Amino acid sequence: MRKAVCPGSFDPVTNGHLDVFTRASDLADEVVVAVLINKKKASLFTVEERIEMLQDVVAPLGNVTVDAFHGLLVDYCADNGITAIIKGLRAISDFDYELQMAQMNYRLSKVETIFISTNPLYSYISSSLLKEVGTYGGSIEGLVPDVVHARFVEALKSQR
Repeated sequence: MRKAVCPGSFDPVTNGHLDVFTRASDLADEVVVAVLINKKKASLFTVEERIEMLQDVVAPLGNVTVDAFHGLLVDYCADNGITAIIKGLRAISDFDYELQMAQMNYRLSKVETIFISTNPLYSYISSSLLKEVGTYGGSIEGLVPDVVHARFVEALKSQR
């Protein structure tokens, strides 16, 4: 059985992320969407909230589960029988960073990285950009799954 992981912070999960998860689910027998626990990074949503939203949006994908991890991704892969990392690439700037990570991960553990080019509909979307737009009152409707949009709006209200 081929098992892959799609790692990230997913704060919040976007339609671009969901597109990558869907495409990854066609490539692997099992896909784990793994939320990175990074206590040093300020987040809009808690890890638990992100996991809950991710579980909602991947529910229609029968072979996709959600988990959380901290530390090195390659250690998480080794502990969970994962043989491939799947990453979405939006632009050449993503590739520069992700290639270095892929090469280091391979050196450390022989885990392969598969890059999926982002659907052009979502190539400009990032969680950071959406948080910035939302903070200043801009609409992110249609850029995140509906269930995420409702929680995003509420989270921003509570920050004000």
